Amino acid sequence: MNLPFPSDLEIAQDAKLEPIAAVAARAGIPEERLEPYGKHVAKIELEATSGGTATGSKYVVVTAVTPTPLGEGKTATSVSLGQGMAARGRNAMLALRQPSMGPTFGIKGGAAGGGYSQVVPMEKLNLHLTGDFHAVTAAHNMLAAILDNHLHFGNELDIDERSITWRRVLDVNDRSLRNIVVGLGERTDGVTRQTGFDITSASEVMVILSLATSLNDLHERLARIVVGLTRSGEPVTARDLKADGAMSVILADAIKPNLMQTLEHTPALIHAGPFGNIATGNSSVVADYVGLEHADYVITEAGFGADMGAERFFNVKCRTSGLRPDAAVLVVTVRALKSHSGRYRIVPGQPLPEGMLSESPEDVEAGAANLRKHIDIVRSFGVSPVVAINAFPTDHESEHEAIRTIAAEEGVEVAVHRGVSQGGAGATDLADAVVRACDEPGRLTFTYGLNDPLTTKIEKVATEVYGAEGVDLSPAAAQQLERYERLGFGRLPVVIAKTHLSLSSDPGLKGAPTGWRLPVREVRLAAGAGYVYALCGTIRTMPGLSRHPAAERIGFDESGNIQGLF
Repeated sequence: MNLPFPSDLEIAQDAKLEPIAAVAARAGIPEERLEPYGKHVAKIELEATSGGTATGSKYVVVTAVTPTPLGEGKTATSVSLGQGMAARGRNAMLALRQPSMGPTFGIKGGAAGGGYSQVVPMEKLNLHLTGDFHAVTAAHNMLAAILDNHLHFGNELDIDERSITWRRVLDVNDRSLRNIVVGLGERTDGVTRQTGFDITSASEVMVILSLATSLNDLHERLARIVVGLTRSGEPVTARDLKADGAMSVILADAIKPNLMQTLEHTPALIHAGPFGNIATGNSSVVADYVGLEHADYVITEAGFGADMGAERFFNVKCRTSGLRPDAAVLVVTVRALKSHSGRYRIVPGQPLPEGMLSESPEDVEAGAANLRKHIDIVRSFGVSPVVAINAFPTDHESEHEAIRTIAAEEGVEVAVHRGVSQGGAGATDLADAVVRACDEPGRLTFTYGLNDPLTTKIEKVATEVYGAEGVDLSPAAAQQLERYERLGFGRLPVVIAKTHLSLSSDPGLKGAPTGWRLPVREVRLAAGAGYVYALCGTIRTMPGLSRHPAAERIGFDESGNIQGLF
């Protein structure tokens, strides 16, 4: 008789955790460099790293094929790999993003991995942790308050109110705040103007936290934030508004990485959580620095598929950090490739189509183009990919064999992992494959040069990474690109905000679409973070709640334990 598999929360609450000082000691981090937040979480002082100068450690990024709306388990795979490394006697450390509370109380209900491959304590990770998200929220809104205060007291900088791009943020899914009017009421209540809220993970301050290499670099990036333009067309910065000092002070603790552990006590650095659609979608540079100075293998994760988070990991984050990855893990699932066959449609909150659960290696092979394209994307950066098959109970061995055949035809390592059901013991084959890939010689190659014009950078990502035939700029986007070049921002890298559900800009196009062009409707500047981002279609930066959000199920049971996270 098969017993029901326990929920993620049940597994996490049943775990026997080590004191965080013991986890740090095993990683070679002295106790005097820890700032404990209870028994099982601690911040690590920046003095624990010399800023990425260590050599000899291996650096692994976990990415994926184009995901279904359900996700394909990158975090669970990352945790599985770290535990699998430890099971093989290797010194490994994880560096992952902190979950946003908006999706936690919205549709996800948690984002700490899954099953027996989780970061714990799960409740702390998915809720406030050490308050970093709140610090980002406060720093961002401090700048917004100082900006509106400047307008109220006469607008000495002559800011064009119509050019202001700096909104407010909140770590809650709330569609009602997407578009608001501030300054209503009496004259003493401020200048009336239209603005809005984004979710905290979409804040440029969050990206800055993830990319800053030191406290001084954090301050300088905050100072460079552009909030709008003067009436003569010149950029207005946080430094111009004298807001950078206060913002830096608010974030002084938030820049320190958070140390936690997996269910099998592998050290896990949890730090920052930038949006995967319009931002970099990667955890922090300083966490990677700490990991590489204290572990032989550092495993980090990039948001969404290789066309999104991994492209930005290579072209933006690695440029900032100076780090060069040794291997990339490409997560694939049977259901993802069946989805890319074009024969099935997956809808969040509804059961999988019955046909997807039937044994059909033919459906897997029909979606193989997506896997092949993502292998090509990873290889285009000069990095060795390892295909990781994240196994589900509904999979069939013939379907795994179909994926193995595809990987073999592409000449890449492949391994099935069952970390969710078996923990590290279910990921030892994957760990061995990653070790072999790390030993292969490689040289990081960027998609574009920083001296390329901004338009060329966007075109190269669209054509060389996504597989588009070209780019169609709206008149407004073309004008914005010309303005940013003229203002001296032309040497910045680019981020392209598009759907994560397709290699193209159309979420309905599955597999590896060809014969399409990337439409760019608007281009914005993130001067503090250090990139220009192009918007393709409508990207919601403030999610809404579903009819029955996860928040309705979250609370305490009779014993005072948190329930409803999953």
